[in-house]
Amino acid sequence: MNAAVLRQIDPGMPAHPNELDRKRIERALGSRQRYRYVSPKVSCVTGGYHIESPCCSRNIDADGGVIDVALLHHDAASATWQVFRKDHRTGAWELHGVHQRLGSVTDVLNADPERVFWQ
Repeated sequence: MNAAVLRQIDPGMPAHPNELDRKRIERALGSRQRYRYVSPKVSCVTGGYHIESPCCSRNIDADGGVIDVALLHHDAASATWQVFRKDHRTGAWELHGVHQRLGSVTDVLNADPERVFWQ
């Protein structure tokens, strides 16, 4: 049963996270420009999704351990997506942008011209 139908049955159920969109994000990340040789992991978290990946550049983790890439949060009130990047020096999540569609979010993650996600 798709997520829209389930929400009609139980309107109190949050739209995100859900398995369908988690898989959409995971599949979309296959088109990214950077670090295509690693397999990122997309996990469901309260209100959205967490993306992590092995650090192949060794810029963040010299041992190549798993690092945070992005945090996606769906704001139900405004029906927007907030995209956060990790400041690895401070350990804090920083708001990178707000988008209307999940597809726009994955486009930003895949292009990443400033290398703020795929470091």
